[in-house]
Amino acid sequence: MSLRSALVTALGATALLCAAVGPACADPAETVTVDPTGRIAPDGTVTLSGSYRCTGGTGPVFVGSSLSQRDPRLRHGIGGSGARCDGAEHRWQNSGKVSSEALRAGVAHVEATLVELRPSGIVPLPAFHAVGDQDITLVQE
Repeated sequence: MSLRSALVTALGATALLCAAVGPACADPAETVTVDPTGRIAPDGTVTLSGSYRCTGGTGPVFVGSSLSQRDPRLRHGIGGSGARCDGAEHRWQNSGKVSSEALRAGVAHVEATLVELRPSGIVPLPAFHAVGDQDITLVQE
């Protein structure tokens, strides 16, 4: 198994575990929010934003976001950005290009995840600080 496959498998397994046990995976003082409005450009570039707060990161921390519209089983990854876990509230913004036919202006659902890659032997393991999800409105730029 390649390093990339192992990392993807570990991320997926941890996400499923956190979905099953919910808040036990994160400190309640750590949060990630999604702004109620996102933007979609004519070329399919989607921009999402929000805020986050976390503490105690020992490895690199990222805010990832995904978006679904019409079919909740079909999620589009919308970029990722680095995060600082210093206890203060910070803003995040992610952009990603999606096929222009895939999304349109209107209601969409966004999930944002604050995840840390903690050193653990050969492969860093994901540790979720916070997960937030919200229905938003995508507006055409």
